[in-house]
Amino acid sequence: MVTRGQLRIYLGAAPGVGKTYAMLDEGTRRRSRGTDVVIGFVETHGRAATEAQIGELPIIARQHVAYHGQLLEEMDLAAVLARRPAVALVDEMAHTNVPGAGNDKRWQDVEVLLDAGITVISTLNIQHLESLNDAVARITGVVQRETIPDSVVRAADQVQFRQGNLAALRELALLWAAGQAEQELISYRAQHGIKELWETKERLVVGLAGASSEDNLIRRASRMGARLGSTVIGVHVRTAEGLIQREPEALGSHRRLLAELGGRYAEVTGTDIGSALLNFARAENATQLVVGASGRSAWRQLLRPPAINRIVRESGPIDVHVISLPEARDSDLPESPGRYRPASVPPHRRAAGWALGTVGIALVSVGLSPLRGTLGLPGALLCLLLVVVIVATIGGVPPAFAATLIAALAADYFFVPPIHSLLINSAADAVALVVFFAVAGLVSALVDLLIRRGLQMARARAESQALARLAGGSVSLTARRLPQLVDELRRTFTLEMVAVLAPDGDGWRPLAASGEPVPARPDDAPFSAPLGDQAVLAFAGKTLSAEDTRLLYAFVAQLRQAQEEMTLERRAANAAALVQANRLRTALLAAVSHDLRTPLHAIKAAATSMLSDEVSWSGAEIREFSTTIDTETDRLTALVDNLLDMSRLQTGGLTISLRETAVADVIDRAVASLPEGPDSILVDVEPSLPLVQSDPGLLERAVANVLANARDFSPPGRLARVEAGPTGERVEIRVIDQGPGIAPDRRDQVFEPFQRLGDRPSRGHRGVGLGLAIAKGFVEAMGGELELEDTPGGGATFVFMLPTAEPMAATAEPVAGER
Repeated sequence: MVTRGQLRIYLGAAPGVGKTYAMLDEGTRRRSRGTDVVIGFVETHGRAATEAQIGELPIIARQHVAYHGQLLEEMDLAAVLARRPAVALVDEMAHTNVPGAGNDKRWQDVEVLLDAGITVISTLNIQHLESLNDAVARITGVVQRETIPDSVVRAADQVQFRQGNLAALRELALLWAAGQAEQELISYRAQHGIKELWETKERLVVGLAGASSEDNLIRRASRMGARLGSTVIGVHVRTAEGLIQREPEALGSHRRLLAELGGRYAEVTGTDIGSALLNFARAENATQLVVGASGRSAWRQLLRPPAINRIVRESGPIDVHVISLPEARDSDLPESPGRYRPASVPPHRRAAGWALGTVGIALVSVGLSPLRGTLGLPGALLCLLLVVVIVATIGGVPPAFAATLIAALAADYFFVPPIHSLLINSAADAVALVVFFAVAGLVSALVDLLIRRGLQMARARAESQALARLAGGSVSLTARRLPQLVDELRRTFTLEMVAVLAPDGDGWRPLAASGEPVPARPDDAPFSAPLGDQAVLAFAGKTLSAEDTRLLYAFVAQLRQAQEEMTLERRAANAAALVQANRLRTALLAAVSHDLRTPLHAIKAAATSMLSDEVSWSGAEIREFSTTIDTETDRLTALVDNLLDMSRLQTGGLTISLRETAVADVIDRAVASLPEGPDSILVDVEPSLPLVQSDPGLLERAVANVLANARDFSPPGRLARVEAGPTGERVEIRVIDQGPGIAPDRRDQVFEPFQRLGDRPSRGHRGVGLGLAIAKGFVEAMGGELELEDTPGGGATFVFMLPTAEPMAATAEPVAGER
């Protein structure tokens, strides 16, 4: 009986993530250990690295199958079976074979190889798993025709491949394919206007009414979340009336229980509980919604339908779980408000409407009473109707309804016989009052509807403007935009304070803040949301409604992007610093191993020779040895001084003492400090140069370093020269050589530490490549500039530009010949 072969699958999130490369690498490693490995089928897609990975692995020739007048290539299953290797590498396990090639699917070919005792290493993308086909199609809009049963993948057993491991890999692949960062997924859906649910990961929201019996609901939801690998979010919806009522006591225990179970608590407000809860679930991209069943009687449910009815009816792709709460009482559970109102009249306008609808109607009635003989009941009712419409326009329906009732009673009292009585003797007067009441009520309702629609349009306009500002700034969003974004969030929602906090040791520090007081930690703020890299958004002020959630999450997405930009910039800066440090360290090691050891070897050789008792040295020879020691010691001292100078420049430990300085004196001392002395440099300095603002010692060393460089690279027979003259309110020192020069594309590297650009000096002097870097650092530290130009006829010219100590006096008279 043939022992079934083992199956190893490299499962990937998408094409191009390296599955085939890893499969070939595994085959190469096994072949190096003596295993008979062949390639049954591999598809490199033209990737050079993948093709190179094939190496010396033997390849079974493909079979050619005629299909619709074309010859297509497939794996030659019979040839692989005839070859009978120990391991076969078979790429793209979910592939559909060409009709006539044998099995319909390649995974069926793999099964044949396994049954023949051949171990198979294969590859597979996550979207080809049968159980995930519909979720992938919903996200990508593309239906995958090539699928593979999950049972085939679960049967993979290479290296003790357990079902739990496969599930973990599948979850990681899904996270990678659907958006590795959660904030990017929210931002992407918001930017592209995607409102339907994307099932990239199970998310569970549980609705909390504040009933004491809902602890069991939270525990049940937590168990469901554990099985789904999802964090539970408990949300409580406050109605408009609930904002001024006492918070249910059970909500405190719900918060603590959610925290103990690893979940989090959220709170929104809305005029309709069902709609607000669904809006929150959609904003969180939730896939599961858990609510408790109402404990109210059938009669009360008929009079006022519970929020669950709306939730189930409008949930769409969100799965709704209704959990029975046997201990729930009618008073424990919230009721859905009767009619959903998209917007409400502001409180100050409502108060003004109440005042006008009561006191105003009474004053108008009293004022019109002397004119009852002229106006009559119809005229009075028209005047009062005008006041009612004004009340409805200002305060909405409740004040207008009260004004209508007061106006009808006032008309009866002041204008209907018998006067100053609420009795009505005429049927016509009674009908007129009834018609007035009906017309006033209808007009008030219509006016209120128009007001609410206007408020809703104003809100939508403000929201679209805020989103437009966000979209306009998101293209150039960087960490520098974070304070402006925080301030924009506070002004958009008229909040008291908005801050982005980041952990700082045992406490928190604000990365950006607008308004006061800034909380010391996120828990001190009424609302907080994670932004990534452990940063948290916190704000305080008015309670946001459920209608604000969409715009708020757009801001949160942008803040998360800004925070990620900040993190990436910081990491890039750190990486650049590490690269620079590594490069400097490598160059320093090279300098120590060569340039510093060279003078030490010369000193050691001269000293050892002088101390030797085996040879009697003449006085001239001893003097020559002494000269070598002195010269190499000076050279070594200069190298060490340069290293110390560069260290001070990079650590910010350089001390600058600026004062008025004579340029000619500095140049004379710099030329004299060169080993060859003044004869090695031509000096051309204009007389009566203005004084410059500099540190004389640092300027001398900077000029000396550049002069030494020019001297070393000047060809034999041609001396380097230094010139100095005024240019506007600056003095320029030009150090000129006629050596090989420096290519334009390499000039940026001239002033970098340890850079010698591979050029060979015309003379024997050679340092560690720090002289020019130190010169530029010194000059810029003093407020000057050091630049590189071409020398006419060949060579390099270094230009020092130093600010004068005071502006030059203007020439009193024009030079002869000038106009």
